[in-house]
Amino acid sequence: MSTSTTATQSSPHAPLSPTARALVEVALAMGGFGIGTGEFAIMGLLPNVATGLGVTTPQAGHAISAYALGVVVGAPIIAVLAAKLTRRHLLLLLMAIFAVGNLVSAFAPGYLSFVFLRFLTGLPHGAYFGVAALVAASMVAPNRRTQAVARVMTGLTIATLVGTPVATWFGQELSWRLAFGIVGGIGILTVALIWFFLPQDKVRPGASPLRELAAFKRKSIWLTLGVGAVGFGGFFSVFSYIASTATEVAMMPTYLVPMIMTLFGLGCVLGNLAGAWLADKSLMKTIGGTLIWSAFFQTLLWLTASNPYALSACVFLCGCGIAIGPALQIRLMDVAADSQTLAAALNHSGFNIANALGAWLGGLAITAGYGFASTGWVGALLAVAGMGVFALAVQDDRRRKTAIRV
Repeated sequence: MSTSTTATQSSPHAPLSPTARALVEVALAMGGFGIGTGEFAIMGLLPNVATGLGVTTPQAGHAISAYALGVVVGAPIIAVLAAKLTRRHLLLLLMAIFAVGNLVSAFAPGYLSFVFLRFLTGLPHGAYFGVAALVAASMVAPNRRTQAVARVMTGLTIATLVGTPVATWFGQELSWRLAFGIVGGIGILTVALIWFFLPQDKVRPGASPLRELAAFKRKSIWLTLGVGAVGFGGFFSVFSYIASTATEVAMMPTYLVPMIMTLFGLGCVLGNLAGAWLADKSLMKTIGGTLIWSAFFQTLLWLTASNPYALSACVFLCGCGIAIGPALQIRLMDVAADSQTLAAALNHSGFNIANALGAWLGGLAITAGYGFASTGWVGALLAVAGMGVFALAVQDDRRRKTAIRV
């Protein structure tokens, strides 16, 4: 029996009705909505955060990198230490930590404390999405797993469409601190939804930290993580500074920044759903195709950023690059064997390495005097580098299949 089939059939729950399954997906997606709003809203509020804390915009960008670092560190540590917790209990704990972290972030007294609190708030992020993906995939047939994961991830993409623009507007008009208070409230709501709709489950037989740690021995897992960590960095290089690119390069008025964020969100929603459908047809082709797509449109953004209409179109099309997310999630679950929780959680570690790398390299290019539009070519270079890692992953797959036949 294949790894994917085994993972799917090892659901800890009794079979759920379509309505019950939908309610579980809504509850999990609400957590993604809160996490996405909290992670992405700051990208539209960087100028406001910088002013409020008395630092430069690139310095305020360090808060983005700190959050991403928290995800990278938190995902594997939590997945290993919580190996003997049920998935329901773990999801409740992770979302409670996230909610408290955002509420406290809203009251950070200064720059250093804010950056530190963003790091702490990022700790549960990767493990939450990883466990939520496992729960979603366990409720459907093997050939629909990516679409189930994408429905949970829809909360994250809708955050870029609705949550982030709304939080950006509140942050600009009232206070950037209010945005984090709102995110904390969404976290509390998610705790309640998971409590009511996700059935009790049992700890997996044989679950242990050592079994989860076995994931680190698998080359295929490292290569898949590398694709996300490097190739997806361009997504964040562009998005981290999109507000400043719109106002400083395209000379768009500040009140149109939420519109730009909405366009990016529309691209994310479309890319997430379309990418999942394609991935259930051909997983590896979807991953490779998305990297090519991202490299092309990030280059185009760099070349046309001074034109408000071209910038708007490129922002939408760059947002579609999130299609790689559900595909990489399933890829990790397929190559993880018995280390499902750690492998699934590591997907978002990879993405947040991309987040930190993209924001950092984009900031370096801006500070070096290349301007905010330079985030486009920085992103394109990262996508091309991701193609190189992807080529190694494909080669490794072929080598392993040949060895099995022999």
